[in-house]
Amino acid sequence: MYIDSHCHINFPELNKNIDKVLSNMEENLISHALCVSVTLDNFQSVLKLAQSHKHIFASVGVHPDYEDIDEPDIETLLLHTKNKDVVAVGETGLDYFRLKGDLLWQKERFRTHIRAAVESKLPLIIHTRNAREDTIQIMKEEKAVEAKGVMHCFTETYEMAKQAIEQDFYISFSGIITFKNAEDLRETVKKIPLDRILIETDSPYLAPVPNRGKINEPANVVYVAEKIAEIKNISVEEVAETTTKNFFSLFSKCQTN
Repeated sequence: MYIDSHCHINFPELNKNIDKVLSNMEENLISHALCVSVTLDNFQSVLKLAQSHKHIFASVGVHPDYEDIDEPDIETLLLHTKNKDVVAVGETGLDYFRLKGDLLWQKERFRTHIRAAVESKLPLIIHTRNAREDTIQIMKEEKAVEAKGVMHCFTETYEMAKQAIEQDFYISFSGIITFKNAEDLRETVKKIPLDRILIETDSPYLAPVPNRGKINEPANVVYVAEKIAEIKNISVEEVAETTTKNFFSLFSKCQTN
């Protein structure tokens, strides 16, 4: 059995065919999925899926790419974390690839999420792109190690992965590791212990080979597991078993649902 540790099945591309998406998960032995919030405006759609399906979990958070929206505060995030179906805070973090200029607001949003995660004792889902030094620095300053969490859809350096693991974070890989031009990332996969790895789709984006260019869905997380098995020269069954164990170890609230 596999778990998609990060997807957006509440997005219209997938939610309009949600019965088929869930059926495909079952056919491909995807036992659970974590549907991740990107704004508070769409949080209710995330929560509804988790409340309607026992094998779907929810997070609460605001993605760093969204400007000029209602800014989350610690109190609001903490209120939502009390819901039994909310098992994580995020996704949050820093993205210096899509946005430029004065991004102080992005850093402050990141700090708010870390503080909420620490206080709620729920793990943190971090998005980071082209912001290695600031991400690690803020994690250290805000004591993100007390929350634990995952660096989702990881595409950065092995050195950054090591620094995150030192703060008790997991590293999650998506279909990007199947892309032809991702050789450096595959080298990072090879170096990271399997007991610190999660697998994800980030669907509806980043469909892996052989479905690249199509709308992604949780069923495709199998291809991520297969690529990790190939890179590490181990069985896909071992990847499935260990990443599933890792998921429930990190997102421990899932086990009480």
